[in-house]
Amino acid sequence: MGVSNKTPEFLKMNPIGKIPVLETPDGPIFESNAIARYVTRLKVDNPLYGTSLIDYGRIEQWIDFATSEIDVNIGRWLYPRIGIAVYLPPSEEAAIAALKRALGALNTHLAFNTYLVGHGITLADIIMTCNLSTGFRVIMTKSFTSEFPHVERYFWTMVNQPKFHKILGDLKQTESVPPVASKKPAQTNESAKPKPKDEPKKEVNKEVKPKDVAPEEEEAPKPKPKNPLDLLPPSTMILDEWKRLYSNTKTNFREVAIKGFWDMFDAEGYSLWFCDYKYQDENTVSFVTLNKVSGFLQRMDLARKYAFGKMLIIGSEPPFKVKGLWLFRGKEIPQFVLDECYDMELYEWTKVDLNDESQKERVNQMIEDAEPFEGEALLDAKCFK
Repeated sequence: MGVSNKTPEFLKMNPIGKIPVLETPDGPIFESNAIARYVTRLKVDNPLYGTSLIDYGRIEQWIDFATSEIDVNIGRWLYPRIGIAVYLPPSEEAAIAALKRALGALNTHLAFNTYLVGHGITLADIIMTCNLSTGFRVIMTKSFTSEFPHVERYFWTMVNQPKFHKILGDLKQTESVPPVASKKPAQTNESAKPKPKDEPKKEVNKEVKPKDVAPEEEEAPKPKPKNPLDLLPPSTMILDEWKRLYSNTKTNFREVAIKGFWDMFDAEGYSLWFCDYKYQDENTVSFVTLNKVSGFLQRMDLARKYAFGKMLIIGSEPPFKVKGLWLFRGKEIPQFVLDECYDMELYEWTKVDLNDESQKERVNQMIEDAEPFEGEALLDAKCFK
C-alpha cells in the first residue's frame, strides 16, 4: 500500500486503489466479502454456505451484520485513535455505543447458539471471527468485552480451531485502548528557525527605541456562538425550578409535583415528546437493556440545560420494553440533539397532544413512575434532570 496500489495497472483492478484484490483467470475481484463469497462458491455444494435456502439467507444476513455493525464500528472507534481519521470525542462515543448495541444483539443470539447458523462453522463465522479479531487484538479490552460473555466464548472457541489458528496465530486480547495519536503542530515561529552563525546583527533604528514601539494589539477572542435555544423568547417555565420540585417531592407526588408541573408548563416555550425504542424484541437481557438506557442518558448530557426526561424499562420478563417521556426547550426536538446524539435515531418520537386528556394522563404516569404502567410491571425507571 502506498505506491503499488496507485499504479494504472492496479487501478484497473480496483478503481479506488484499495486492497484486497483477488486476481482470477476470469479477471479481478475486489472487496473482501465478495472475494470470500467467490472462493467459497468455487467448491460445489460447499457446506460453508449451509444446506438449505434459509441457511444461505441467514449466512448472508450475518455476513452483512459482521461488516456493517461490527467491523465498521470497530474502525470508527480505532482509526481516529491511531491517526487514520480525525479524533472527535462525540464521534467516539457514538461508535462505542453502536458497537455495544451490535455486540449486545450478537451476544443474545449466541446465548442459544454455538455457531451463527446451524450446527457447524459457516462462511458467516469465518467473516465474523476475522472482524472481531481486530477488535480483540487492538482496542476491545477484557473490561469492555466482559459485558458480552457469549461473544467472548464464541470468539475464543473459533480462534482456537486449528484452521483459524493457522491463519490468526496465537491471538492475545489487548490490555489497553490505544492512546489518541498526538500530532505536533509544525513550528512556524521565526525564532524556531536556525540562524547562520555569522549572521550580522541588525541595527536598531535609533530614532525609534524598542521600548517606544507599541505592542501589537492581540485580537480579542471571538464570542462563543449562542445555542439557538438561548435566542428563543423568554419562557414562563423555569426548567431548574421544575427539576428541584421533582427532586424534592417525596410524598403526595400527584398533588404536589404533577400539579406543579402543569402549573409551570409553558406550551409556547417547551414541548413534550413520547419515545419508543424501535427494536423492543432485542431487549432480551435485562442488564444489557438497562445499560443501553443508561448510555443513552449519558450521551444526552449535552442537552441537560434544555431538557428533562423519564425512561421506563417495562416488563417482568423479556423482551423488555423501553419507553420515555421528554420535555425539550422549544416547540420541536432541538436540532443539535438530533445531530449529535446517536441514540435519538433508535427511537420513534411522537409529540404529546396537549388537547388529549389520555395523553396528558400518560405523561403524569411516566413522571411519577406509576406501576403497573400500561398493564405491566416496571423493571426500572431512570430520570434525566
